[in-house]
Amino acid sequence: MPDNNTTHSTARRPRVRSMLLGAVALAALAGTGTLANFAFNPPAAAIAQNLTTSPATPVVVPGQTSFADLVDKVKPAVVSVRVKIPVDQADQQRSPLEQFGFPPGSPFEEFFRRFGSPDQEAQPGRPGRPERRGGPRRFGEAQGSGFFISEDGYIVTNNHVVDKSSEVEVRTDDGKSFTAKVIGTDPRTDIALLKVDEKGPFPFVSFGEALPRVGDWVLAVGNPFGLGGTVTAGIVSARGRDIGAGPYDDFLQIDASVNKGNSGGPAFDLAGNVVGVNTAIASPSGGSVGIAFAIPAETVQKVVSEIRDHGTVRRGFLGVQIQPVTEDIASSIGLPKAEGAIVARVENDSPADKAGVKTGDAITAVNGKAVKDARELSREIAGFNPDTTVKLQVWRDGKERTVDVQLTELPGDEGGAKSADQREGGSLGLRLAPSGSVGGAGQEGVVVVGVEPESAAEERGFRTGDVILEVSGQKVENPGDVRKAVEAVRKDGKRAVLFRVQSQEGTRFIALPVGE
Repeated sequence: MPDNNTTHSTARRPRVRSMLLGAVALAALAGTGTLANFAFNPPAAAIAQNLTTSPATPVVVPGQTSFADLVDKVKPAVVSVRVKIPVDQADQQRSPLEQFGFPPGSPFEEFFRRFGSPDQEAQPGRPGRPERRGGPRRFGEAQGSGFFISEDGYIVTNNHVVDKSSEVEVRTDDGKSFTAKVIGTDPRTDIALLKVDEKGPFPFVSFGEALPRVGDWVLAVGNPFGLGGTVTAGIVSARGRDIGAGPYDDFLQIDASVNKGNSGGPAFDLAGNVVGVNTAIASPSGGSVGIAFAIPAETVQKVVSEIRDHGTVRRGFLGVQIQPVTEDIASSIGLPKAEGAIVARVENDSPADKAGVKTGDAITAVNGKAVKDARELSREIAGFNPDTTVKLQVWRDGKERTVDVQLTELPGDEGGAKSADQREGGSLGLRLAPSGSVGGAGQEGVVVVGVEPESAAEERGFRTGDVILEVSGQKVENPGDVRKAVEAVRKDGKRAVLFRVQSQEGTRFIALPVGE
C-alpha cells in the first residue's frame, strides 16, 4: 500500500498520498517502547455475528436536509488512533512543512509555529528532552482513525497507521482513552485489526451488504489533522480504481472531504453501514481536493475475518506471470474480445504447471465468472483459500477449454498479513514474493512486498514495490533464489551481498550486510 509520500505509478497520474496520521504529528517523546506479545483467543461467535452484514433502515430519507441523525448513530463507534513511532533521524532535521508535504507559505506554517512540531518539541538542551545526537532512541506521536466492529473492542484501521508503532492508543468520541493491541495487519490491502482489552460494551458499526453505486451518498467520519470527530459528506465518484498502491487495488473513489489523519476511518452509507475504509487521497498539496480512495467493505470483511480466525491472511496461489490482453494480442490469438489475462510464464511445479496451464494461454474466466484483465484475475485468485480447486476458462489454439487447478498458498509469509507474533522480520528485513503472484505483467525478478522497520534493508533504501533483478550477479525469479544467493555469499565469508534493484527511480545497486 502507499507509503507516506507517494503511490502514483506514472508521472502523469495525480499524486496519491497515503494519509498516515503523520499528518499532524503532535510531539516527539523520549523513551522506548515495544509492542507486547499476546495470545489471540477471540470470542468467535460474538465477532462473527458482528462482522456479518444485515440490512438496515436508512436514517436519512429523500427530502431530508440533514445528516444529523445519521451522525448521532455512527459517530460514537469512530475512534482516533494515536501511535508512538520511532523518529527517523533524517526527519528530525526537516521542517514540519517538509515532513508533512505542505508547500511553503501554507496556512499550516502558522499552525505549526503556534502549536509546535516534532522539531520544536525536541530541541537540544530542552529539559526532559534528549539531544539530537546520542542518548535514548526518540519517539514521535502521530494520529489516524479507526472504528469499532464489535462490542467487545475489535477495531479496524489502516496498516500504514500502525505499521511502525511501538504503542497504540485509541480515543473515543466521548474523550475516553484505551490502550490497543495489534492483532494483525495486511500490507497488501492496508488493513489492520486492533483490540482494546478493557471490557465493553463498546458502540460498534456493521459493514454494508452491497457495493454502493456511483452517485450514492457517503459520510466520512475521522480525525483529520488531529481534529477528532470530524464529519464530511459527499458521493461515490467512481468504483474499481487502481491507484498503483498494491496488487489488489479496487478502490472506491469518493469526494467527501478526506485529509491526512482520516486514514483508517469509515465511509458510511445512509443506513449507517460501513461501505469503505478511507486510505488515500490524490492531491498536489497533501490536502483534500475532492479525490479520496476507500477500501471496499467486502475486501475489509474478508481480511479482518482471516486475521481474526487465523492470525494471517491466506491467499490462493496460481503460479503464473500474466499480462493484460490487448486488442493486438486478442487479434493475434483469435480471441473475440480483448479481455482476460495472457500467461507470460508458468512457474515450475506451481499449481498452474501441474494442471497443464501453458504459456500463451489466455485466462478469461474463473469458476464461470469473467475476468476483465490481469489485475482482476489476481484479485480473484487471491480471494480463494489455499487448497481450493478452481475452474479456469482458457483460450488456447483458437478454442475455449476448461482447466481444473488446485490452488496452493501464496508462498511464504512475505507480504501477507502479519500477526502480532510475526512482526519481527528475517535477518535481511525483506518480505518477498514472486512477481507473478502479485500480477506482474511479464515482470522479471522478485517483488519486495514489505520492508521491516529499522532493518538494514530499510536503512539502505529498500522500499515496498522494488523489484530485485539480481543477487550477487545472479538473476532471481522467486524468494528461494534470493535466499540461496544470500546463503552462498555467507558461506564465502563476505560481509555484504549486492542486489540489483529496479524501482520507480530506475535501476540501482544496493549492498546489504549479511549476518553470521
